[in-house]
Amino acid sequence: MADIDPSATFGEDRSEGISWNDLMALDSRPVPDILTEEAYEFRGSDPIPAFRYTSEDFARLERERMWPYVWQFVAREEEMNEPGDYVVYENAGRSYLIVRQDDGSIRAMHNVCRHRGRKLRTEHGHAEKFTCPFHAFTWKKDGSFDHAPCQWDFPHLAQKNMDLPDAEVARWQGHVFLREEKGGPSLEEYLAPLPDHFKRWRHDECATVVHVAKEVPANWKVVMEAFMEAWHTIVTHPQLLPFTGDSNAAYRTWGDNVNVNLVPFGIMSPHIQEGQGEQWIVDEFIKYNGRSSDNYESAGDPMAIVVPEGKTARQALGDRMREVYTEQTGYDHSQASDAEVLDGLVYNVFPNFAPWGGFMPNIVYSWFPGKTPDTCVMDVRVLARVRKGDPRPTAAPRKFLTLAQKWTEAPELGILGDVFEQDMENLPYVQEGLHCSKTGEVQLGNYQEIRIRQFQDTMMKYINGELGGWKGE
Repeated sequence: MADIDPSATFGEDRSEGISWNDLMALDSRPVPDILTEEAYEFRGSDPIPAFRYTSEDFARLERERMWPYVWQFVAREEEMNEPGDYVVYENAGRSYLIVRQDDGSIRAMHNVCRHRGRKLRTEHGHAEKFTCPFHAFTWKKDGSFDHAPCQWDFPHLAQKNMDLPDAEVARWQGHVFLREEKGGPSLEEYLAPLPDHFKRWRHDECATVVHVAKEVPANWKVVMEAFMEAWHTIVTHPQLLPFTGDSNAAYRTWGDNVNVNLVPFGIMSPHIQEGQGEQWIVDEFIKYNGRSSDNYESAGDPMAIVVPEGKTARQALGDRMREVYTEQTGYDHSQASDAEVLDGLVYNVFPNFAPWGGFMPNIVYSWFPGKTPDTCVMDVRVLARVRKGDPRPTAAPRKFLTLAQKWTEAPELGILGDVFEQDMENLPYVQEGLHCSKTGEVQLGNYQEIRIRQFQDTMMKYINGELGGWKGE
């Protein structure tokens, strides 16, 4: 590595490729201020201890000091369209029933029988009452206790509150969240500035059209952090380089909870020295961009997308995106910027909720700790806008892939499955390497990995009692 100038200001270095804001100045439509306002804070360059990814003791601290006090994304509203529809949500040693009520509200209650501890439900479904399959103790769908057989044998419970313990619930743009321990910032406060940004993109008009989860042999933070920076594209996803601005993507962080990676598509990576022209960029994008290929196919022969004289690949792709989305959804996209119909606007909310912004079909990632620190579950949804005037459809059911299966065994993911498999080729070996590291340290870049740094800083605030409800031993 070259010598570092001791007078350099850490965190100020940027890629030599075109900057995100300079690219926005070339957009064919006005770009909203939310995509051009800088929000970067240098957070130091100290290494991250490897044991945070490998230690069961540290995983226990996460379960005790972090997970109960954060807002957790648990479901989409279209998974519970009717009263009595429920979702089983499990994470960090807890199991919950997320249930639509008669008045349209949603309640969350612990999914454990208060008699002998059996889970009341193991799959999503519909119920007016929850009857335990072991001894038939029964609760109403609002969690209040209904009855039990042989109540004569339980006189000691007559005066005891036998309702299912509940959790706090809040909703935002069709996303449902819970917080196990009540109190603290409201969901809107916790998500800020996300609600202001997504006013334009209206996830509440969308529905889940693809839902796939997979067990992965790596810590949940290892897997999540692999999706928090774009520059691994250079070696992990080389097929994306012709149309992806990887190392010249923009990064923003706000407070403790929210950050974004703004990844431009339709331009070449700075790592490509010589390309083959604007038409080549478009053709490579159509072949390998997993989120958008279906939309192009629906518009006809994808090879018919020709870059007109005097236009760039980004502008040509943006024009076709606006045309296709308007046709598909019934909503006018004529004023949407190229960035909003084309680019990867990849937000993260602490600790594990990652919705993509923009007007196109939006990916939503979540990651959950496994039974040991060496495994996790990665959950992927694709949201698409419901056609204007149509009723909201029921969400696509979740397909679960085991450790032995590949993402490509979920054909509904399209090319995304192949991209995820490229990521998976790294992650088990990252986990193994962390276990056998001589230094026990993980090093981070100052700019391109600032989202990881922010996440780690916030996590340690919970572990140390600066945030949440833990007040020390």
